[in-house]
Amino acid sequence: MGVPLRQQVSVGTYLLKQKLKGVKKYPLVLMLEPLYRCNLACAGCGKIDHPDEILNKRLSVQECMDAVDDCGAPIVSIPGGEPLIHKEMPEIVAGIVAKKKFVYLCTNALLLKKKIKDYTPSPYLTFSIHLDGNRERHDESVCQKGVFDIAVEAIKLAIERGFRVNVNCTLFQGEKSQEVADFLDYTMTLGIEGVTISPGFSYEHAPQQDVFIKGKDIKDLFRGIFKIGKERKWRLNHSSLYLDFLAGNQKYECTPWGNPTRSVFGWQKPCYLLANEGNTNSFSELMETTEWENYGTSKNEKCNSCMAHCGFEATAVEDMLSHPLKGLMVSLKGPRVEGVMMTETMPEYVAKKLADIPVKVDLN
Repeated sequence: MGVPLRQQVSVGTYLLKQKLKGVKKYPLVLMLEPLYRCNLACAGCGKIDHPDEILNKRLSVQECMDAVDDCGAPIVSIPGGEPLIHKEMPEIVAGIVAKKKFVYLCTNALLLKKKIKDYTPSPYLTFSIHLDGNRERHDESVCQKGVFDIAVEAIKLAIERGFRVNVNCTLFQGEKSQEVADFLDYTMTLGIEGVTISPGFSYEHAPQQDVFIKGKDIKDLFRGIFKIGKERKWRLNHSSLYLDFLAGNQKYECTPWGNPTRSVFGWQKPCYLLANEGNTNSFSELMETTEWENYGTSKNEKCNSCMAHCGFEATAVEDMLSHPLKGLMVSLKGPRVEGVMMTETMPEYVAKKLADIPVKVDLN
């Protein structure tokens, strides 16, 4: 694991406090989206499918600070859109760092070389740079040639300047285990802190719907990756049980309140990935009025095949807290890559549809 001890202790202390206070639903990571505007048009992203009046909106510095305070999560992830486009992003980041929250500033890195002078290295700030595979694979996924090389150059510059740097990798249809393993080997040579890796979520408004991996294919892919990884020393920024879940060895429902989202629309119901379920004006309203029981892979068709870390990492962390020995054993041995996978029960929404189908009885 590539997460520094300071961050592990801080997050662990936060989790312990929630347990001692008996809190059942609490956030782990705040997804702060100060804008949807981006300088790329990736095939698997639905964020930029909005009119200009929405793409031109920005959260103010004060709105961002209020969101951090209201949520209280120890980690703040700032995706987008492309955050570096936001003119007040350096002030936003500095304000969150001053609160001693761990900031992951997610960027495609096209602007990082130009903007890096506006930021100060800190143990609380990490540049999370998108790389979705090797040069050819990444440039294909972002629909623009040359982006991989720019991102790698930015990674090296940020590390040289003393910043924490993480690679954020999303996997799509057509991935091969060996190619992903080779890519992970390459990222380790860059001197980064670690890699966040997850299958892509099929955004409803993504321009290409055939790029997403579904069902058992996800688990087969990750089993293949982890089988190769038994002989490698990758620094993956995930809990051991989430990685075991990706390999089909854990049966989890997502924890959508673990990663609440504050966007230009307000507090987004129910999670970062579902953008058309409504919004609330406050974090407390989000927690109190969202019908959480209606979401999850077994309960909502829109959640079908989702295994994204923003939905399931919090579940895995909760499982590790409840079953530390299991978590320790998986951490020591790594994800199981052979044998029977966890069986999936019929989703509730499928069972309901089947129950509603009239049965014709032939009495002759």
